[in-house]
Amino acid sequence: MNPTGYEHAYIGDERFDFPGNFDQLIGALVERFPKEEKNIIKYLNLVKKVSAELQLLPNVEGFWQHLTIPFRTKNMGKYALFTLKRVIDWYIKDPLLKKILNIQFGDHGLAPAKASFPLHCAVMDHYFNGGFYPCGGGAAIVKAMTRTLKKHGGEVRTQQSVKKILLEGGKRKTAAGVELKGGEKLFAQRIISNADPNITYQQLVGEKNLSRKLKKKLSRTTYSCTSLMLFLTVTMDLRAAGMDSGNIWLMPNEDMDTVYERMMMPDITTEAAFEGMFISCTTLKDPSSFDGKHHGIEAITYLDYKVFEEFKNEGEPRSEKYLQFKELLTEKMINTLEKVLPTIREHIVHKELGTPITNEYYINTTKGNVYGTEKKLTQIGPFAYKSKSEIKNLYLCGASIVSHGVAGAGYSGLQTAGEILGKKQRELLNTDSDQSILILEAENNSTYPLWLQEKISAKKRRIASK
Repeated sequence: MNPTGYEHAYIGDERFDFPGNFDQLIGALVERFPKEEKNIIKYLNLVKKVSAELQLLPNVEGFWQHLTIPFRTKNMGKYALFTLKRVIDWYIKDPLLKKILNIQFGDHGLAPAKASFPLHCAVMDHYFNGGFYPCGGGAAIVKAMTRTLKKHGGEVRTQQSVKKILLEGGKRKTAAGVELKGGEKLFAQRIISNADPNITYQQLVGEKNLSRKLKKKLSRTTYSCTSLMLFLTVTMDLRAAGMDSGNIWLMPNEDMDTVYERMMMPDITTEAAFEGMFISCTTLKDPSSFDGKHHGIEAITYLDYKVFEEFKNEGEPRSEKYLQFKELLTEKMINTLEKVLPTIREHIVHKELGTPITNEYYINTTKGNVYGTEKKLTQIGPFAYKSKSEIKNLYLCGASIVSHGVAGAGYSGLQTAGEILGKKQRELLNTDSDQSILILEAENNSTYPLWLQEKISAKKRRIASK
């Protein structure tokens, strides 16, 4: 957690830090843009209200609650069909302030003119108390889930590819199990697919088993953009170079929609650097992962899958053309990163670039998409895919059902479980009295418990002794 700046906006030569506190965020924006004080307060309070109203919906039950829901969600209803850009334009006048408030459009993979305002409210609101990162990185979440599954008798298999979902019945199909690519068949009372709708329905179920209505919906579905992800190991003092545990959104000082359009251009080899970039240092977010010498940096930019389409059917080993293209883009990513860390190239000890082809290989998404279905207004909320499919005993979860990101995809699992068990969210979320969450500041190690300090010291000693 970094309370003073969980995110940093680098817009051309302008800088703004997003504090992890609602009132402090208002204060920081008003201090920077005093003439916009009333507009800032109105806009951010609207964001908070719409997000709170969204959170009411999962637990609505009974006649009177349904009857009064339009009154209790009036702000969400009023702005439900508007984009992020349109609402900001109504409230905010200063061009730079608009860019600062729009810059988190990257969390949707959509330009502000297409991103849903209510969905943006949910994303922005969950940062109003700060940004948090698990000790042990994203893998810690996976480990916690698998431990719990095993504790309750579940079996977790890795490196297993599903060939198809097995169906029974005539006109009304029932999911009975899955067949793995190795030929093994596994049967179950219920099948839950975390793959996106295209992979689930068109590849694993097969179009011949789908209704005309569903096939029509699938044909109209668009998916989010894809990405380049540069992973670096560097030996340099990143704090001395100006970095901290907060994320960096690097953008030119231009209209954000125009920037996004250029990011989606079919030829990305013409310029020396990319238009925009998201930059994060995992070893500053999680000090227990830092060995005293090597820092881990993640840098991400968006692009259109068409750029990589010619390589989509390649197997291993990859073609020389693909490898050369990948190396060219790696250099372009480093050139972009040098805008924030000018001397970083001298300190790189390892680099690896993940491409849209990488996304397809490891996470099996349609055209390497990063956020499931495109989160435009006609594909979210009541227009999104449902957790309960038209095929009996087949359920979906993931980034295309409720929302995207760790929170959205994670919550979809809760919604799917509720659908199967016939329970509301509050009935499934039970507090375990034997567990507690320890929140620590990434920028201040004075409050770290002894076990964590010893872990950090031991890791540094091992590197120092080599």
